[in-house]
Amino acid sequence: MRAVISVVGKDRPGILAYVATYCAERNINITDVTQRVLQDLFTMIMTVEVPENLEGSFNELVSEIEKSGDEQGLKIHLMHEGIFNSMHTI
Repeated sequence: MRAVISVVGKDRPGILAYVATYCAERNINITDVTQRVLQDLFTMIMTVEVPENLEGSFNELVSEIEKSGDEQGLKIHLMHEGIFNSMHTI
């Protein structure tokens, strides 16, 4: 399943590596990354492929990544690509 991960937080070294490691440990494939730093604010959007074995526990995965982000001082959100596209279509 295709999904979107968004990350926002105070810029510091290692944010991209942290999220990429999180994905790699769960066999989530990162297919595209866009990131920007605006003054000291880091923003990133990733498109990812979530493996079939995690699709059934997608809500748990969402909660886990959000909690992980909170522990790092980041706002991390994971959502199904279809929901993301619907939210950003006029």
